[in-house]
Amino acid sequence: MTVPVVVIGAGVVGCSVAFAASRAGLPVTLVEAASGPGQGSTSASAAIVRMHYSTFEGVALAWEAKQMWEQWGEHLGHVDPTGMARYVPTGALVLDSPAFDSARALALYDQLGIPYELLGPAQLRDRFPYLSADRFYPPRLPDDPQFWNDPVGELGGFYTPDGGFVDDPPLATHNFWAAASALGAESVFGRTVISVNRDANGVCGVTLNDGRSIAARVVVNAAGPYSAAVNRMARVGADFGVTTRPLRQEVHVLDGPPELAGELGPTVSDADLGAYFRFLPGGQLLVGSMEPECDPLDWLDDPQRLDERASVAVYERQSLRLARRFPSVQVPTRPRGLAALYDVTDDWIPIYDGTDLPGFFVAIGTSGNQFKNAPVIGLLMLALIQNWLDGGDHDTRPVQWVAPHTGSILNLAHYSRRRTPNQGSSHSVLG
Repeated sequence: MTVPVVVIGAGVVGCSVAFAASRAGLPVTLVEAASGPGQGSTSASAAIVRMHYSTFEGVALAWEAKQMWEQWGEHLGHVDPTGMARYVPTGALVLDSPAFDSARALALYDQLGIPYELLGPAQLRDRFPYLSADRFYPPRLPDDPQFWNDPVGELGGFYTPDGGFVDDPPLATHNFWAAASALGAESVFGRTVISVNRDANGVCGVTLNDGRSIAARVVVNAAGPYSAAVNRMARVGADFGVTTRPLRQEVHVLDGPPELAGELGPTVSDADLGAYFRFLPGGQLLVGSMEPECDPLDWLDDPQRLDERASVAVYERQSLRLARRFPSVQVPTRPRGLAALYDVTDDWIPIYDGTDLPGFFVAIGTSGNQFKNAPVIGLLMLALIQNWLDGGDHDTRPVQWVAPHTGSILNLAHYSRRRTPNQGSSHSVLG
């Protein structure tokens, strides 16, 4: 069946959906307010590829996606003349903390056959001598008198070789877009959707701010921080059990440990201090927040109000945490970094689902922890769309998706809009 599809948003999620739908033979139009793909919140992604999530579906999805990043050109079946993003395997280190249930995550690793090593403090120091094995928990703000307290013992963690990062998130998004375009997808850049149109059968297309209407029987909301506004246009959301909100987040860059001389270390999840770190090519370190309880969250009612400049207060918080874990790192007085918007659900698990408007689908709440899953997200959305086109009712008979590389079976009800907030989630960027 040839059914016109409109995808709203050309971030990594929207471009993945456009690629998967185009490869399935559906005519696709991608609509994006920016002048090209991957220029919104995707461009600020740390692009870390790791498997430590709180739920089976989270771990299984990331494990499947990692196989696709490793075979990126084969997955796309297309070579982007602009260049191809590259997966950089560095390994992933997760430090012990009461804020993240490592035992639960590792039980899922065992279930899925993901290799890992448990490391005690001595092993941690031996393997990564530039890292402190001191325990600082709980995370604190720098103006807390206890921030500089002596450590309270030592910690270990676990390490998996199957982790790393994608070296260029905007380019990876462009790769998706170029592959979709080669399959016939059309793109409308520099335009916004001002109306989601409906008729007696459900959604029937969208109207743009230049007056054009694009007919479609399937519309996918992948608008990132603007997803809630698009849902309001479509008049959906009354039956949602979880909602999305834009959250302002900052990432900062510091020079890495001098003893590494520019070599790449593993990605580090450090809930003990409330931060994550990854190395950049050239040996610099990128640091971001894991939303510890002490950190104020900067929710924005209007995404247009985003200030993209790094703030001194957040920079000091994150850079000083990094310096406690990497003792040889020097902290400059002026911040280097940027701010962007997350699109976050109440439980930090995305929504991949249809809605009560027939033909209107959502791939939302994805920011912070779903870039790594982008190669799979388009396939999940395609499975939901095809199930609906075939007369299925995902709300009553959830789609069971089989991962082509790892063979995992995912119950897509895990990502339902109607769920109550998942208490098994970390309720942080870890998902």
